[in-house]
Amino acid sequence: MKIAISSTGKGIESQVDARFGRCPYFVIVEIENKKIKNIKTVENTATQQMRGAGISAGEIVANEKVDAVITQNLGPRAFGVLQQLSIEMYQGSGRIKNVVQQLINGNLKKINTATGPMFMGAGTGKEKEKKF
Repeated sequence: MKIAISSTGKGIESQVDARFGRCPYFVIVEIENKKIKNIKTVENTATQQMRGAGISAGEIVANEKVDAVITQNLGPRAFGVLQQLSIEMYQGSGRIKNVVQQLINGNLKKINTATGPMFMGAGTGKEKEKKF
């Protein structure tokens, strides 16, 4: 099984980022025989987009051929993309290494619907509509 975890940093000791579409990195973990086999970090280039970060982030992890995603929150667009691609979604928080072990042990909650509104991860830099 191959999993993408929204991450605050570049490795397995990093924390799960609360955001999916705007997390700085995805830590990709391959599990074989209930053990971590490979670890790879991918920069989330979707963070630089004004809109559609969740959709682009979903495409980034899909290009890594993942079977599942672990994050804290998924907006409706990211959820829709992952659902269409048949990528399982799980909710987890804390250190990535521990969250992966929780998944292996069957202790993570599956995400069956969006957990946050659109633009949740946009913060104060959220784009404003220009009026002419």
